[in-house]
Amino acid sequence: MGRIVAVSNRVADPRRTAAGGLAVALGEVLKRSGGLWFGWSGKLSDDGGSPSGGGEPRVHQQQAGPVKLATVDLSPADYESYYVGYSNGVLWPVFHYRLDLADFDAGYIEGYRRVNQLFARALLPLLRPDDVIWVHDYHLIPLAAELRALGCTQPIGFFLHIPLPPPLILAAIPGHDWLMKGLCSYDALGFQSHADHDHFCRYIQDEAHAQEAGGGRWRVFNRTIHPLALPIGLDVDEFQALAEAPEAREMYERMRREYSRRKVLVGVDRLDYSKGLPQRIRAFGELLARYPETRQSATLIQIASPSREDVSAYTDILHELESLCGAINGNYGELDWMPVRYMHRTVARARLPGLYRASRVALVTPLRDGMNLVAKEFIAAQDPEDPGVLVLSRFAGAAEQLKEALMVNPYDIEGTAATIHLALQMGLEERRERHGALLATLRRQDVHWWCDTFLEALGQAEAQESGTPWLRL
Repeated sequence: MGRIVAVSNRVADPRRTAAGGLAVALGEVLKRSGGLWFGWSGKLSDDGGSPSGGGEPRVHQQQAGPVKLATVDLSPADYESYYVGYSNGVLWPVFHYRLDLADFDAGYIEGYRRVNQLFARALLPLLRPDDVIWVHDYHLIPLAAELRALGCTQPIGFFLHIPLPPPLILAAIPGHDWLMKGLCSYDALGFQSHADHDHFCRYIQDEAHAQEAGGGRWRVFNRTIHPLALPIGLDVDEFQALAEAPEAREMYERMRREYSRRKVLVGVDRLDYSKGLPQRIRAFGELLARYPETRQSATLIQIASPSREDVSAYTDILHELESLCGAINGNYGELDWMPVRYMHRTVARARLPGLYRASRVALVTPLRDGMNLVAKEFIAAQDPEDPGVLVLSRFAGAAEQLKEALMVNPYDIEGTAATIHLALQMGLEERRERHGALLATLRRQDVHWWCDTFLEALGQAEAQESGTPWLRL
């Protein structure tokens, strides 16, 4: 296999420990192939990445060890329509089953396509004949079709990091047929869960009359595509090494000192309506109300990192969380005990393993999530001799793998409170058994397995037959 070219909305330096997420997942495979990582610079410029507001886009390049980073700027107008408007105002809420929050402004889709065309024009001159292209996430669904229209013949794969909803919800998007046709321009497509994979296959059957082609492949729009259910993994060794590093150890020791008489529960999330944060806080309040023995003994540390605060839906959640936390602390708090420690800021990734290890229970309770790597990080960070308990929403993609977690329906406040109480009371032997099984799953399906499995599937994709036109949107 030739060089790996990763494409995502944002680009991160894989050498930095704090990069996290996609950077950690892709870092090793990009380093192995001397790869290229391409995407938006995160900067806005009046010329929209072009020398004079038109023509070919200006590409910024830098070397990060063996990996080349290449980025383009966006104009303020493109940012508003492509990123704020369509990606996060339409696709994010709909893909998380929140049609009520979607803004189907007709102008957004034009900006979304325009930026994908900009990316295609900027990326094409950087490609080599033997490159393998791996595109990531919902911002760039049409990118393969735009590259094909410019003559790109290399294998192109796509991985969706967020959920894919059922066909009826997808069909609510104006132009959904155009969008899903763009997905079918990829040779291999990865989804976080079997549920998401099945939703895609049902859609192309019902809406595009796709036919099974054997081996998990489908024939649709005169092409053969290979969709896979392939949950993203964690670099377990890397995260466990992070847990033993000075910053994490210092955090662990400080937490143990400050909460020596308490059982700590932890939640680490971006501030987003998909994470179920108000429901989680209500469940913790219900725990204190129904189980008086938890008062003075249980403390919830909830970190909600800032996210898209210029969108009204996020401002509403912020105010609701502040009100809920204040009410619980006012109703149950004592001079020497605050039930909820709520922080609306980001905690450095290097410190998180220490926080996880010092916690008896992790609350990972989204209303809908593609995967949620916090669940996996919590497991990896635990002391196997005295591990904590994972309380996990059945609506997180991770629930398909992490069967030994305590599953909850986050909409069921009383049921969630009862499960949290069970987690707090769980004995050492059961905690060890559950943790051992969960950690074995993490190691069996880690980030290296994820990368290798997807790239193997993509490498097997045959180039389109000569003379057959590429799918155009």
